[in-house]
Amino acid sequence: MIGVVDLDMGNLRSVANGCAAAGCETKLVRAPGDVEGCTHLVMPGVGSFKTAIDHLDAQGLRAPLTAWAREGKPLLGICLGMQLLATRGDEGGGADGLALVAGHVRRLDPARVPAIPHVGWNEAKLRRKHPVFDRVKGAADFYYVHSYHLAADDDADVLATCEYGGSDYTSVVARGSVIGVQFHPEKSQASGLRVLENFCYWDGAC
Repeated sequence: MIGVVDLDMGNLRSVANGCAAAGCETKLVRAPGDVEGCTHLVMPGVGSFKTAIDHLDAQGLRAPLTAWAREGKPLLGICLGMQLLATRGDEGGGADGLALVAGHVRRLDPARVPAIPHVGWNEAKLRRKHPVFDRVKGAADFYYVHSYHLAADDDADVLATCEYGGSDYTSVVARGSVIGVQFHPEKSQASGLRVLENFCYWDGAC
């Protein structure tokens, strides 16, 4: 059972459909008790960091999510959901994140990139093997839409990068049973659906 965390922002149905295509049932997670019966959690979202983390706090979901990850259960953050894994984010006036991956979410530098937001297809250049990217080629293209990026404190937590405007930015972070992708796997055709499928059957071990 895949729990899809409702941040009250973003298309949950497309993520649920991607999990269903992998043969998995899904349920919405909107309150602490909703994590019961789940084997995996997916946290998708688009929009403001502070608005999303304020919503999680209002719903009482911060503690259950951090406890879930610390128990070694699989957790996937997608786009904004990946950024919420960080220690802190600047967007919306600034807020503390879930601190599951040490790092700071900052706005892309307009002096260093062609346009903000970064929209379109781009490579995710894998640095090492990971079960969630099994049978996905090492420089596969995925679909990105974002104005902020996660700068990890520990380079070892960066699983993949993407190049934009001549600089490399974090595309995927991974730490224990937690993984976050800046791109939208549910919009990234075969490679993205493979990532979702792999996650759905991952036991959280690397």
